[in-house]
Amino acid sequence: MKVADIPEIARLTIPEKILLAEDLWEDINSNESSVPVPPGHKKELDRRLLKYKSNPGNLLTLEQLQERIEARK
Repeated sequence: MKVADIPEIARLTIPEKILLAEDLWEDINSNESSVPVPPGHKKELDRRLLKYKSNPGNLLTLEQLQERIEARK
């Protein structure tokens, strides 16, 4: 679905569209259990959890994470 598919939304001002987007996100968030998790995402989360459990002390500090992020820019 696209904005152009709903003329009423297409006519909204930018601030009104932002408020609508916020309302939609809150509605989705209130029903998060009904949002399907793709199998690939679940597989990745399971992989990361297993990696953490096998070596829980091998984590980055917040500062290390920020440094890595900055280095990629």
